[in-house]
Amino acid sequence: MKELSVNHLLGIKYINENDINLIFETADHFKEVINRPIKKVPSLRDITIANIFFENSTRTKLSFELAQKRLSADVISFSAAQSSVKKGETLIDTVNNILSMKVDMVVMRHSNPGAAYFLSKNVKASIVNAGDGAHEHPTQALLDSYSIREKLGDVAGKKVVIVGDILHSRVALSNIYALQMQGAEVKVCGPKTLIPRYIESLGVTVEPNLRKALEWSDVANMLRVQNERMDVNFFPSTREYAQQYGVDKPLLDSLGKEIVIMHPGPINRGVEITSEVADSDHSVILNQVENGVAIRMAVIYLLASKIQ
Repeated sequence: MKELSVNHLLGIKYINENDINLIFETADHFKEVINRPIKKVPSLRDITIANIFFENSTRTKLSFELAQKRLSADVISFSAAQSSVKKGETLIDTVNNILSMKVDMVVMRHSNPGAAYFLSKNVKASIVNAGDGAHEHPTQALLDSYSIREKLGDVAGKKVVIVGDILHSRVALSNIYALQMQGAEVKVCGPKTLIPRYIESLGVTVEPNLRKALEWSDVANMLRVQNERMDVNFFPSTREYAQQYGVDKPLLDSLGKEIVIMHPGPINRGVEITSEVADSDHSVILNQVENGVAIRMAVIYLLASKIQ
């Protein structure tokens, strides 16, 4: 059996193209499983997984839990808001206490960049990064690439523009790494204040004009404005942002070509995209949600197969 080159999924920059292809092949199999009348397989009956979320999450947490249960793993969920972390317990102590219950794998979301990497060096369990601050969100990038492959046949050679709050987005960084690894061309578009200064050093070009960016692209990944990560205002108003960087149906229709619209969610309808666009044939947003379960099943299954 083919194996991943890593024991943890900490970020896209730690894996290679063969790993991505293996995850996609495995996800193809699990996508068939989750569309059967009986949606469960006994693959991970002896594996216990802890979901440790130090930041609020609805979709990612539900997607991971569903993936784990579809694989028949035992699942324990931990929310920092109701935990001893509030009493001053350290991250390593918290995780080691959980691991002493004989947990094999930890899926963690944390507000600090590098938290998953730090954990992988200090505890004996397989770690899956479900988002670390504004750093990486590897399973989101994998499901986004998988959704592009499903819709357009391949990722190689495609032109993808990532629109919006690039500065605070872990989805943007993971997507840039994943798309480039598979041979796609990437541009970013958004207010100048929300584009990191270093972005061009990643081999990405900046296109400040949304219409030009869309005319160039095959796929537009529309990011949510990360208000919760902002300590100052990076643009005058939501209304002005929507006018300059929001996509509506008349704009899409005027391009004279079909482009694929993606969104990692949750959508601010009327800001990044209008309801008409979100619910149109251009959009693969609900496919992304379904693919998220298959991709997370694949990642968990492949990492679990390396646990001794």
